[in-house]
Amino acid sequence: VDARYIEISVMQGQGGFAAIAEIAPISVTKITLEPDEPDVPVVNPFVDVPEDSFYYESVLWAVEKGITTGMTETTFGPTLECNRAQVVTFLWRVAGEPEVDVENPFVDVTETDFYYKAVLWAYENGITTGVEANRFGPTLDCNRAQVVTFLWRAMGESKATNTENPFTDVTTGAFYYEAVLWAVENGITTGLDNGTFGPLEICNRAQVVTFLYRVYAE
Repeated sequence: VDARYIEISVMQGQGGFAAIAEIAPISVTKITLEPDEPDVPVVNPFVDVPEDSFYYESVLWAVEKGITTGMTETTFGPTLECNRAQVVTFLWRVAGEPEVDVENPFVDVTETDFYYKAVLWAYENGITTGVEANRFGPTLDCNRAQVVTFLWRAMGESKATNTENPFTDVTTGAFYYEAVLWAVENGITTGLDNGTFGPLEICNRAQVVTFLYRVYAE
């Protein structure tokens, strides 16, 4: 864009001083302000994830972040139970799928398994030590106590400031005790409708993704 400015020079002559104005061109760079990119809404690809379900936003978030692609192109399988391999894989994907540098201690986890890096990452970072010294138990169902404990360890094992235990089925000394109190304090879970936490109840896919969403997205 061309613009002009006025240059004023003062010159001395026989009759005194005179001001001479000259118009000189300058060059101005045009600056275009681009609008912010609009938020692109995630289209719900799943026929089994209704908009009024408690896990609707959680599932769409998980799809957008590449944490899950569902069971098929059109089904998520919200009521299907999650095993240990699936839960750890979800966590690994949330963390950005980091590479691992640790020897595999588990005889039931091989390099060809989809969860291989996820399990080694979880082991390397102290999120799991397996069900035995040399077994991870990838196909074992993952209960609510285990899922919350995985999350708690992944987030640094911070202790809840409020030590009041609202659940009759979570006892002091249980391996998941601190994890459950942390989850309650941070709004990750409020337990079941009957006032219990249900530590031994198996987590389904909808519940696991919702836990993840409350930890990492909200």
